[in-house]
Amino acid sequence: MFKKVLVLLLVLAGHFAAIAQDDSSTHLRVSLLTCGPGDEEIYEVFGHTGIRIIDSVQHTDVVYNYGTFSYGPDFEMQFMRGKLLYCVAVEPFPIFMDEYVQAHRKVEEQVLLLDWKKTDEVAYFLDWNAEPENKNYKYDFFFDNCATRIRDIPTRPEVFGKRFHYGNVLPPGKLTFRDIINQYFYRDHWTRVGVNILLGSKIDKVMTNADIMFLPDYLRDGFASATVDGKKIAAPATLLLPAKADTGHTVDLPLIVMCLVALLTIAGLSMPRLRVLGRIMSSLLLFVTGLLGCLILVMWFATDHQGCSDNFNILWCLPTNIVLAFFKPKGANRYALIAMILIFASLLLHVFKVQGLVKEFIPILLSLLCVFGTIYRQTNVKKMVDAA
Repeated sequence: MFKKVLVLLLVLAGHFAAIAQDDSSTHLRVSLLTCGPGDEEIYEVFGHTGIRIIDSVQHTDVVYNYGTFSYGPDFEMQFMRGKLLYCVAVEPFPIFMDEYVQAHRKVEEQVLLLDWKKTDEVAYFLDWNAEPENKNYKYDFFFDNCATRIRDIPTRPEVFGKRFHYGNVLPPGKLTFRDIINQYFYRDHWTRVGVNILLGSKIDKVMTNADIMFLPDYLRDGFASATVDGKKIAAPATLLLPAKADTGHTVDLPLIVMCLVALLTIAGLSMPRLRVLGRIMSSLLLFVTGLLGCLILVMWFATDHQGCSDNFNILWCLPTNIVLAFFKPKGANRYALIAMILIFASLLLHVFKVQGLVKEFIPILLSLLCVFGTIYRQTNVKKMVDAA
């Protein structure tokens, strides 16, 4: 009799354990949210990513958002210096969505097909990561952002570790960070040009499959083909919120302006009747490139932005150009010769794919060569006249 009771108790215990596991597998739903690009702020251009967890027992629906920061009195300075702390925040799903509803930005959702144990592992890590002592991190656009933080969660030892594998999402060819971000600036050409001046050669390395998932779109695609223990983990993406109509490509106004600058500069320096125009354009070009050179040095050495280091645009944006813009010191011919050599060196770095060069820079480089060539020629002519 005792054995029958014991067997019955064991069966019931197993039954209730199974029910408990089934219940655990149904009360949590984990999904990846991928938000489309916006056009209000520069950081909106690349979209956003979050993790949504619905708990049917606790009746909660929250998003773990790694793109949160505090807007304090020193926000601008901290952002410029690359020292701005971001954090993971837990916010109700309707509040998270409100921003995208108002901006008419697309939002997609991929439900993760995880069993109760794997779901608990993800939820436990997210809760731990959202604790005050764990939630902060120093933001870096290319190497540590809202997408890379989520990209790295499944491969952490306390979550799935080596059992997790992303599918390949790299487009054909050898893409660099610079190549891919320029594709997102197809409507804002001035920002694209400015960004390319300040970003250095570190972003010109060829990306790996993991690297490209610093962008939310590619992280979404990575999850779509990801596996745990060889099993696919993400359902097809569903559209939660449609995007407003895309206005498409816009006129490349910077290229037009740069070509006009080059035309006026070269015409002014080559035609005696336009000599005054040549002097004005030369001084303007030297002054602006000198200021840009100072800014490049600040972003390179005085900030923590990894993408701004090793910036060889300094070879043609020489800070000392500011001096030459207003007067011609002794040795101006030697300076002009060295400056021309450095411009050719920057072009060689582009040819050998050390640092990328956008097409808008070409007219400016031609203009600078013309300016320095004129300074070198005029200085030598003056020396010959003085010697005679």
